[in-house]
Amino acid sequence: MSLDFGPATALSCRECGARYDLGPSFACLECFGPLEAAYSFGDVTRADIESGPANIWRYRSLLPVPADVAAKPNMNPGWTKLVQAGNLGKALGIRSLYVKDDSGNPTHSFKDRVVAIAVEAARNFGFHTLSCSSTGNLAGAVTAAAARAGLDACVFIPADLEQAKIAMARVFGGRLIGIDGTYDEVNRFCSELIGDPLGDKWGFVNVNLRPYYAEGSKTLAYEIAEQLGWRLPEQIVIPIASGSQLTKIDKGFKELIALGLVEDRPYKVFGAQAQGCSPVSTAFKAGHEVVQPVKPDTIAKSLAIGNPADGPYVLDIARRTGGAVEDVTDAEIVAAIKLLASTEGIFAETAGGVTVGVLKKLVETGRLDPEAETVVLNTGDGLKTLDAVSGDAAPTAVIRPSLDAFRAAV
Repeated sequence: MSLDFGPATALSCRECGARYDLGPSFACLECFGPLEAAYSFGDVTRADIESGPANIWRYRSLLPVPADVAAKPNMNPGWTKLVQAGNLGKALGIRSLYVKDDSGNPTHSFKDRVVAIAVEAARNFGFHTLSCSSTGNLAGAVTAAAARAGLDACVFIPADLEQAKIAMARVFGGRLIGIDGTYDEVNRFCSELIGDPLGDKWGFVNVNLRPYYAEGSKTLAYEIAEQLGWRLPEQIVIPIASGSQLTKIDKGFKELIALGLVEDRPYKVFGAQAQGCSPVSTAFKAGHEVVQPVKPDTIAKSLAIGNPADGPYVLDIARRTGGAVEDVTDAEIVAAIKLLASTEGIFAETAGGVTVGVLKKLVETGRLDPEAETVVLNTGDGLKTLDAVSGDAAPTAVIRPSLDAFRAAV
C-alpha cells in the first residue's frame, strides 16, 4: 500500500521524541506519550497559499494530506469569517477585538476541519468505516464526511446529548450508538473496540487517527494569521475540551513563524472552560503540572471532557506565553451567548458562550490587555444548543393585528 501524507514524514512522540513510521498509531511504544505528525516542509510562500481554494486545502502544503486532496470528495471546510467585533469590544472595553466564527463550516462547527484531515488518513490506510467518540459536534462531522467520502460510519456518544446534535449526527446516515455514561467512558470504550475484530479496518478519528485528525486545528491558526494580514494576534481565547485545539493553534502559529510567513512576535494564549468541567483551569490556578480528572456537570456539553488528554500541554502553553486558563459558570455562559448575539449578530453554541464569558472575566480581572489585538473563538452554531437559551424564548409582546394594540404594547 502506497501512502501519501504530503509533507508529513513521521510520527513523533511529544514526550520523548521517539519517531515512528506514519501509520494508524497514537501512543509511543517507549513512554506511552502522544504521537503527532512531524514534517519536512518545502518552500511555502504567502502567494502559494493565497492562490489556493477558499477552504483548508489552501494550506495543504502544511498538512498531512496529498497534494491532490482538493480534487477528492470531501466537505471542504474552513475559510470561515474573522469578524471585526467592534460592538462587543466596546461593551467589554477591548480596543481591537475579532471573533473567529467557525459556525460557518459545513456541519456548523470547527470539527469539520479535523475530520477532513482524518478522512484522508482513513483513505490512506484503506479503512472502510469512520468512527469516533463524541460530545456531539464531532459525531455530526464524522457522519457527514463519511457520507460524502463514500465510507460507512459508526459513532459513539453519551446518551444524554442535546437533541439537536443527536438529530444532526443521525440524519447523515450510518450508525449512532448512545452509551449510558460520560464522554470519558465513551472514549475508553472506543479504545477497547480498536483492539477487537469488530473494529478492524475502522478509523477512529480521535483515537487511532488522532495524530492526523488533530492537525486540522492548525488551520484555525493559519486562517487567523492570514485574515489579519499575515500577522499573529497579540491575544487569543480558545475553548478547552480535550485541549487539542489550543495546542494545535499554538503549533500552527509556531510553524508560520518558522517558515517566515509571519513576523515572530509575542502572543498570549488563554484557555476557557466551563466551571462544571474545569480540570485544566483548576490545575492552572493551583500551579499544578498534573490535571486531575473530574466528572462533568455543565450545559457546555461539547466541552464536557473530564480527563482532557492535552491538559498538561495546555498548561505549558498558557504559562509559556503569559496567558491563563479560566472558567465561567453556566449562568455566565448563557449571558455571554446573549451578549455576543445582541452585539455582533453571532449566535454561538455553549462553547462560544464559554470563550466570550471567559474573555469578559479576563478583562474584568485585569489579566487580558484591553489595548492589545485580541481574537476569541466561537466554535459552533447556537442552533445546536437551543435549550441553553430557550428559557425566555417568547415574543416580547402578543397583540391583536391593529395599530392601536401595537402602540399600546410599545
